[in-house]
Amino acid sequence: MLRRIINHLQGQVLIRAESAFPERILNLCGARELAFWDVKWESPIAFTCRLSRRDWHALRQAAKNLDCTLTVVSREGAPYFLFRFRHRQALLIGLTLCAMGLFLGSFFIWDFAVEGNETVPTEKILRALEKNDVHLGSFGLSLDGESIRNHVLLDIPELSWISVNVSGCRANVQVRERVMPPEQLDRQTLSNMVARRAGLVLKVRAVDGIANVQPGTAVAENQLLISGIEDTDTVGARVLAGLGSVTARTWHTLTASMPLEVLEKQYTGEEKTLFSLTIGTHRIKFFSNSSIQGTKYDKIVKRHPLSLLGLRLPATLVTETCRFYESAPTAREAAAAEGAGEKILTAYLASIVEPYGAVTSTLCASRQKGGVLLVTLSAECVEEIGVRVPIYTEEPGRGEGP
Repeated sequence: MLRRIINHLQGQVLIRAESAFPERILNLCGARELAFWDVKWESPIAFTCRLSRRDWHALRQAAKNLDCTLTVVSREGAPYFLFRFRHRQALLIGLTLCAMGLFLGSFFIWDFAVEGNETVPTEKILRALEKNDVHLGSFGLSLDGESIRNHVLLDIPELSWISVNVSGCRANVQVRERVMPPEQLDRQTLSNMVARRAGLVLKVRAVDGIANVQPGTAVAENQLLISGIEDTDTVGARVLAGLGSVTARTWHTLTASMPLEVLEKQYTGEEKTLFSLTIGTHRIKFFSNSSIQGTKYDKIVKRHPLSLLGLRLPATLVTETCRFYESAPTAREAAAAEGAGEKILTAYLASIVEPYGAVTSTLCASRQKGGVLLVTLSAECVEEIGVRVPIYTEEPGRGEGP
């Protein structure tokens, strides 16, 4: 591939050679160290091949003493292409300026690719890089990798390593997220563990303290599960941290009101397309006014990065398509309303249960009341119900009168 590009830049000639002894032409090329390729035999006395522009002139001079006929079939490459515009100086100057622009633009960053991040958003990494003068249009050869790494790691403590490698017009950003150490148990705060909500205890594990419940016991909300006060036979009562975990089976009942008449979008068929060109961080609009007053519409934005000969250009064509619609009241079937309500309640149930456990089973029921459908979701879960509450101890001497 690289050799083909070089040949096109230098210029190449496709010739047809005819001779009673065509092998003499090939021997002459070998003796003069003239490179040729793409040899195709048309007959025992004729063949075609390609040579560079310089080797073609050398072969033509050397073959004058041979009994052969050399015919140029075609000329290819940049020199012959530019030679056609020798009388069009303005066009030639424009092509030269365009080539210089592409060459100089290849030293600047016009695109970013971030890899290795899972929890840290890509936008946060790009903002930190922009804060440290690494943004669209930055000169790629002037980047100090060590300085960038030190400053970005201070701005984003969730990262343990970052590297910026510039390849052409693209900056490849590779990051490695920090593995956070597990949270240490707080053994300094004196506390009890009580029930966050009612449930049926499945497992009790007391790390520091005395378990007050056993598996199979039903507990109420705020009931003491693990006591931080331990009675001893030698020194009396001893106050501990009250650490541990209590897993229980819990039940949740959630209700939502779903209207049976909703407003739905009805597209009018009218569309409006707006075009703009983004060059670096600057946007050029090809329309006078982008605001649409008093009209309901959906906007679909598509971005088309521009490139030339496989080289990424610092420009992106943006098309914004506005699809207009009107809101009209539409009757909704009870089954559809129940499904929508179940989806909403399931998402809310997951948000309140997942930090502590998991949902094991659900049951959805509904009943109509006027123009509203009451959707009820009953769920059974297994979750951690223990929560720590501090024990307030009175210091010696406090609370006594003068």
